[in-house]
Amino acid sequence: MALANSARVASRRPPILMSDSEHGILVGLATSGARRNPEAARLLMEEADRAELVPASRLPRNVVALGSHVLFTDAANGITRRVQLVLPAEADIGQGRISILSLVGAGLIGLRAGQSIDWPVQDGTLRRLTVNEVRNP
Repeated sequence: MALANSARVASRRPPILMSDSEHGILVGLATSGARRNPEAARLLMEEADRAELVPASRLPRNVVALGSHVLFTDAANGITRRVQLVLPAEADIGQGRISILSLVGAGLIGLRAGQSIDWPVQDGTLRRLTVNEVRNP
């Protein structure tokens, strides 16, 4: 039953974009991170699999990518946070740098400013994450 619910939720996710070069990096990270964080790795792989791929030079500036500074709101608690999406080795929650191989990081990748996604968190519940602003380096 949980698998059916997961498939239903996945089918309602908004369309996402990803650069073709970043796609390979994310698939590699998801594969190598599957033992340490299996749920985030699985979800990141799902997002990579369903993303529309474009050349890096054609990725719009308002799309969340590695290195992006993202202002997003978690509807469950109403908290708005500004984070930078980084590789796992660069993550430092105290500095606002979250790993792409975290649940929130995997949920934000590929979204455009203004899009929302219903995304699972550590306790298994779904939270609506809304991207308010994206700033790319």
